[in-house]
Amino acid sequence: MLAVIAFIPIIVTVIVMAGFNWPAKIALPLAWLITAVIGFAIWQMDLVTVAAQTVTGFLSSFDTIVIIFGAILIMNSLKHSGAMRVINRMFTNVSDDPRIQMVIIGFMFGAFIEGAAGFGTPAALAGPLLISVGFPPLCAAMVALILNSTPVAFGAVGTPVNTTFTLVSGELANAGVADPEAWKMGLTQSVAIPSAIICPFIIFIAMCLMCKLFGKEKSIKPAFECIPYILMSAAAFCVPYIICATFLGPEFPSLIGALVALVVTVVAARRKILVPKNRFEFPERSQWLDYWKSKTTVAEEQREEAAMSPVKAWAPYALIAFVLVITRIPQLGIKAVLNVTTAPFAISIPEIFGVPVDFAFKWAWNPGVLPLIMVALLIIPLHNMKGAQVRAAWGETFKMVSGAALALLFGFAMVQLFKNSGAAFNNSGLDSMIIVMANGLTGLFGTAYIVVAPIIGIIGAFISGSDTVSCTLFSALQYTAAVRLGLPAMLILAMQVMGGAMGNMICVNNIVAACATCGTTGAEGRLMRSNALPCFIYAVLTVLIVGGLILANP
Repeated sequence: MLAVIAFIPIIVTVIVMAGFNWPAKIALPLAWLITAVIGFAIWQMDLVTVAAQTVTGFLSSFDTIVIIFGAILIMNSLKHSGAMRVINRMFTNVSDDPRIQMVIIGFMFGAFIEGAAGFGTPAALAGPLLISVGFPPLCAAMVALILNSTPVAFGAVGTPVNTTFTLVSGELANAGVADPEAWKMGLTQSVAIPSAIICPFIIFIAMCLMCKLFGKEKSIKPAFECIPYILMSAAAFCVPYIICATFLGPEFPSLIGALVALVVTVVAARRKILVPKNRFEFPERSQWLDYWKSKTTVAEEQREEAAMSPVKAWAPYALIAFVLVITRIPQLGIKAVLNVTTAPFAISIPEIFGVPVDFAFKWAWNPGVLPLIMVALLIIPLHNMKGAQVRAAWGETFKMVSGAALALLFGFAMVQLFKNSGAAFNNSGLDSMIIVMANGLTGLFGTAYIVVAPIIGIIGAFISGSDTVSCTLFSALQYTAAVRLGLPAMLILAMQVMGGAMGNMICVNNIVAACATCGTTGAEGRLMRSNALPCFIYAVLTVLIVGGLILANP
């Protein structure tokens, strides 16, 4: 019964978001309030402790919020400076085959944008660009969503993995983990390797759906013709993806992997390397079904000219990658200086309202500050931005981030109450809510929990539209459940992160946003049905690969 009570905030969140379409910025404050009431009434936490843990959760969310702000600010600054139009225009004449365009624009460019910014920006940029090269708008929305899955685990310079690590770092310390950074690197690899194995399957499935649903022949045969190019493209992305995950950390796999693969796939397409001889075609526009079409003009901005060189347009991204690399490689010595919990490079708070807490904001180590906000400021003189452009970029960023920030504030606060409601902080003698919930899940599923872990991640992304929010909600739960079952917590958390990534394909928020961006509002149900298949296949492959590894090494 206690497990059911502890789950009430999660159940309410699912109901109001999935059933009543409440946004996360409203649903998660409600879930926090319910958690606080349960903590006070059932777990007998005093109000001071509830307040202290809530404030600690608010503060802990700041790390993630700053990264989101910096990532979105870069995107908006490039949009208003004209650089994004220059970047987009580079892709329009690479190949006239929609299959090749899907790989380069839909996956590689989308993956690069995901690695740099995340939080819905890939579909918002890749979708209209695909429309501008001749894709039916609904098809553009579909492939942009499906392909924005493998890169999501390391989106916005590694936010989902870093958030997951942050939320379980206390448990790792209690478990006696001597080197938390090494553990985080292990988690990064545990996400990257199975994701890389699944990557070519997802590209192929997206192409099959495109060819079957929108092709002139209504057949998946053209997708089979493109398998050599898909495999080459996936290898070009996945090799640096895994190398970065192994040696550099969660900030780099999607960003660097996509940047390398963009060059490889564009060069291969221009030189007709592994490109199918027969061109795939969509039907004539006059034969497009009504629900394929855009109800608004969404691609005109992509065709505007901008007086800027490609080198200048790409320079901010190159600078971001450079700063990240030199600050993350231990041998260079900068990491040891910046990655500390002491002043002046961090702000530490030992207690709140007299309640001991363990909080430190490592601002100099936060990629939102260095390099994202720093580079956003450099874009102003580099791209000769006018005052109105700067104000527009910063104003749009604050507006876009405000909703996500509110959701994350209360999401972190709710999880903080879940984790710190145990006997040390209550008068009931009960285990914490997170332990009670984990005990309930482990008792219900046992070893079959390896099937449940990615589904929990999918549910989190489905209701919130974000892998980061999914990890915020469920990372501590997944870790505790794994420990209770004697399963490797690192691999269970990897399944959580991957589940949140694949859930991006079908979540209501992303589908609504993609339809709005591509002008196909009203076709959301069709997208959800078409994207359910690749999401299911992704989940099955995750269970087979990661779950199989768990079962093979009991």
